[in-house]
Amino acid sequence: MPSFVPLSPETLEDQRLYTSARLVQVACLDCLATVGVKKNSEHHTSIQWTAEARAACPELSRRTSGRESHPACPRLAASIDAAAREGAVPIGAEDGY
Repeated sequence: MPSFVPLSPETLEDQRLYTSARLVQVACLDCLATVGVKKNSEHHTSIQWTAEARAACPELSRRTSGRESHPACPRLAASIDAAAREGAVPIGAEDGY
């Protein structure tokens, strides 16, 4: 059960900006799982996994614990790095997001 459920329009907009503003869809060059990606800096990457992307990723499918809060796949990370190098994923926060 959530401990806090935002109700005011301002709080909902802040939540939307924090979780989904500037997300770029990136497909893994190996399995084609598609995730939302945002790079606020060279070293900070936010990845929004969907249930479909998690199911399509063989790396995540091999894991049985399901308790990882921050799943990682080296092939997806390489795909995101390539997309950033090509300019498809902008690097740098805008207005704090």
